[in-house]
Amino acid sequence: MAKSLNVTSPKPVNWSTVISISIIGLLFFIFGFTTWINAILIPYFKIACELNYVQSLLVAFAFYIAYFVMAIPAAHLLEKVGFKKGIMIGFWIMAMGALIFVPAALTRTYGLFLFGLFSIGTGLAILQPAANTYITMIGSKESAAQRMSIMGVCNKTAGIIAPLLLAAAIFRPSDSELFKQIPLMDEVTRNVALDELIRRVIVPYASMSVVLFGLGLMIRYSVLPEIDSNNETAEVASANYGKTSIIQFPHLILGAVALFLHVGSQVVGINTVIGYAQSLGLPLLEAKVFPSYILGITMFGFLMGILLIPKFINHLNVLKVCTTSAIVLTILFFLVRGQVTFLGHTANLSIWFLVALGLSNSLMWSTLWPLALNGLGRFTKMGGSILIMGLCGSAIVPIFYGYFADQYNAHTAYLVLIPCYIFLVYYAYYGYRVKTWSCKKVPVIVK
Repeated sequence: MAKSLNVTSPKPVNWSTVISISIIGLLFFIFGFTTWINAILIPYFKIACELNYVQSLLVAFAFYIAYFVMAIPAAHLLEKVGFKKGIMIGFWIMAMGALIFVPAALTRTYGLFLFGLFSIGTGLAILQPAANTYITMIGSKESAAQRMSIMGVCNKTAGIIAPLLLAAAIFRPSDSELFKQIPLMDEVTRNVALDELIRRVIVPYASMSVVLFGLGLMIRYSVLPEIDSNNETAEVASANYGKTSIIQFPHLILGAVALFLHVGSQVVGINTVIGYAQSLGLPLLEAKVFPSYILGITMFGFLMGILLIPKFINHLNVLKVCTTSAIVLTILFFLVRGQVTFLGHTANLSIWFLVALGLSNSLMWSTLWPLALNGLGRFTKMGGSILIMGLCGSAIVPIFYGYFADQYNAHTAYLVLIPCYIFLVYYAYYGYRVKTWSCKKVPVIVK
């Protein structure tokens, strides 16, 4: 039986901790792999299932909305069976979701694909709070953001690899010509061609199902310790005396809102920069590299977090720097104009402020988690799931951007970022200290 880990007592670095962090790093790699792979599925389903643009975007919606719908049930599951068994169940639900792609492909039924994606999202709704809570609590609170930064590298590395692997598995060199010919085919020939095209996902997703099932078994019998979040220190127990609901922790609820706005604004930047570059007159073949620039500078931010936290700067001050710089860069995006040539691109300076936001966004996730989970004690499992609900911001905030882009233009639509970053600045300087919903003055807490 796995030894229980007391989350309130910092542990010295040892091989058990190193192995545990490595296992959680694998989890974050899987999160990134199964999430960023959707970037290929959206255009692929649009062609193979004959969808319009809105219908194809249901891929992201079905995937991310599972975090919101299933987060609370996931919390109750983790409270009942513990983190390790919960992670195993989460992997198995993901495996089932990947397996659903087989009958969906054989019948070319888009609704089944969406159900499979929702199931994968459901599994992640169990895994994400467990893994993020693990990496936050498995060592000292002061170095939690550093460990989160390492996990961010694992996640984004998978994000780079996953679309390339799936694209290599399902696309052929001759597909460009096939896509041109499909609208010109008669109904019978077109159906045959589309059936062949959609069935290419069977092998990669069936293989993914087997791997996910095996990972569930591996985690269940690994050396990963069980987190004893019910064992509270006298200080935490005193602070939480009389509390019966997670709603009684304002700094957690505000933290979930902050995560919602953070992931939503981050996805807006990455997913819309190509369209914005095109609106500035750059051709698609040139514009397509800008998401890579954003991800590249985000990776740089993670590496800086690993080197600097907590030796040179604590996680709270990192969050203050990130949120403040984000609002400044967003304002500069609107105020500063002019053409510049950089990295071989001649474009409006505003697009480089959008790219620079990748650095500001990089360490927000890493620093929000330890602040939001601070002092939850026996409510930690539920708190982690509440925070994961914030991931649905990736599905919702971009919709607002799209609405304003249709109503006005791609540049003006980025105004949606300003309220997002204003709230994040509020949380970094004040919201994390709010311990009651009353209007009493909040005491200063040194982190």
